[in-house]
Amino acid sequence: MLAAIGLITIVVLLAAIISKRMTPLAALILVPIVASLASGFGWETGKFIVSGIQSIAPIVAMFIFAIVFFGVVTDAGMFDPIINGILKFVGGDPVRIVMGSALLAMIVHLDGSGAVTFLIAIPAMLPLYERLNMDRKVLACVVAMGAGTMNMVPWGGPTLRAASALHIPVTELFNPVLPAVGAGLIFVMAVAYYLGKREANRLGIAGGSMEVFARELTPEEQKLRRPKNFWINIVLTALVIVGLVQGKLAPAVLFMVGATLALLINYPKVDEQRARVDAHAKAALMMASILLAAGVFTGIMKGAGLTKAMTQVAVSFIPPELASHIPFVVALVSMPLSLVFDPDSFYFGVMPIVAEIAKSLGVPAIQVGQAAIMGQMTTGFPISPLTPATFLLIGLTKIELGEHQKFTIPFLFATTIVMTIVAIIVGLFPL
Repeated sequence: MLAAIGLITIVVLLAAIISKRMTPLAALILVPIVASLASGFGWETGKFIVSGIQSIAPIVAMFIFAIVFFGVVTDAGMFDPIINGILKFVGGDPVRIVMGSALLAMIVHLDGSGAVTFLIAIPAMLPLYERLNMDRKVLACVVAMGAGTMNMVPWGGPTLRAASALHIPVTELFNPVLPAVGAGLIFVMAVAYYLGKREANRLGIAGGSMEVFARELTPEEQKLRRPKNFWINIVLTALVIVGLVQGKLAPAVLFMVGATLALLINYPKVDEQRARVDAHAKAALMMASILLAAGVFTGIMKGAGLTKAMTQVAVSFIPPELASHIPFVVALVSMPLSLVFDPDSFYFGVMPIVAEIAKSLGVPAIQVGQAAIMGQMTTGFPISPLTPATFLLIGLTKIELGEHQKFTIPFLFATTIVMTIVAIIVGLFPL
């Protein structure tokens, strides 16, 4: 009975979100509450909810302050010298331009926001492509690859969701994946080199001119910039990231301290600090509310025994000898699944069930989470019609969704495969 209710809950959740009949926030809260009441748990449902929220609270805190931290250092202009340096380096050489586009996307996507990455990287590089008559699909492709691979950062949406759904520390999930991420970034640069050479050959440009194209800031952006604090912000960002990887302090603590210092250093006046927090509050609140709603969902599914009941039924149909292949299969299909599932429905609806099945068969659940972030809304998000950032990307580059997907999907899928192979080689999960 519980297994059937659990399955119906998952199906209704996915249908409600994918069909857009309900927002992810509403679906993650209301659907499991109804399921718990239908299972006869009554007032115990409240205890399940509180338990789920408590388990996810540290991740919510980390995300809120990560948004504020990266928003503040970006407002202060930390990326400006980097962007200007890349523009100076690429000049009019198609190979350098394409590689510079990918590198810029990687650097800017440190804040974990696809929209911000596209709004910075595309306008900075597009004039070069248009002036040299380069293919704009190449720009969209390499920016998508750079942002997609970097979307695996611990404060990025997919990794946060995976850690939240599995109730494990985000650094415990992410740190073992670093070799695969590194291999993915190298592969992205290799593809950028290949596409740049192809463009140079198509245009008949051997080396290109070294004319430097300047990037102009709006008056509002110039008012916020603090160029004198560039190195302070760089050091502060490096300390936060190093501390995050080392794992000696909780990520929430690191970003709380980092955000506070970034505000005090760059905007010492109280009114300025309030304005910067307000500027980034919408993005922080939106994601935090989704994560808290996910805590409601996972808390009820676990507390009511729905996940356990479904797992027991599913395990009876899977031969034990095939269990070790579950993470590999998840990694392999993770990128294409971005075209079918939005991040909330996948990470909070599908992945926990797969992880519990794997766990029941002797495979660590964390491996399923690590396999999932190899592609599901990481390399897969910039081509998914389920994410608004995709439409921002194609809008800024002035191309159609179909031609963008046709050109970019093979390269993004190849990136996922490369990272999966490296993950297998380093023993992250078996083949």
